[in-house]
Amino acid sequence: MQFQNRSDAGQRLAKRIRQYNGCGDVVVFGLPRGGVPVAREVASALGLPLAVLLVRKLGVPGHRELAMGAIASGGVRLLDESVSQRLRVPRQAIADVIDRESRELQRLEELYQTQNRAHEPCGKTVIIVDDGLATGSSMQAAILALRERGPARITVAVPVASATAVETIRSLVDEFVCLVTPDHFGAVARWYQDFSELTHEEASRLLGSTSNTAEGEKP
Repeated sequence: MQFQNRSDAGQRLAKRIRQYNGCGDVVVFGLPRGGVPVAREVASALGLPLAVLLVRKLGVPGHRELAMGAIASGGVRLLDESVSQRLRVPRQAIADVIDRESRELQRLEELYQTQNRAHEPCGKTVIIVDDGLATGSSMQAAILALRERGPARITVAVPVASATAVETIRSLVDEFVCLVTPDHFGAVARWYQDFSELTHEEASRLLGSTSNTAEGEKP
């Protein structure tokens, strides 16, 4: 299966979790950047409020697409020491990456704060959505960050994921939904015909243009 784009993936994903349609105690959280348009389609189709969950991947120096961990709002930090040790990443280089991504995380918290203000997950079911999972590091950090905020239940829903990520994430949440788990994963982009880059500013505008962000109703 290959998705046309992130909107198509979100529409297909919404059909798989339609049991949440119109539920008053459910919030959809998208992971910026690529997870936002997927989450937007899910929230719109199911009539649920939409927010963002800020996570920054800690990329290996010189190979930034390869994750050696992630950080998230609330001081959550997740390091995969097996990756950094295997690639012999110096401790100072790791510290530099954490410092850079922490500063970017602070900037993004200011950018997205308006959209997130009304959606406290405490006592609610939260559905965390991304456009795909390769290593699962960012999603792990997102789950840890949300756990700190006291949700009643956590569901992770993604269009595509590697078998390794599925095994890791499934054990951390109450429900895990994935449309495709390829034998030969490669990269998330491989499973989309259109995997265009999305800026944080564009993602923020997508959230702002979604009428259910404030009202919890279908646009």
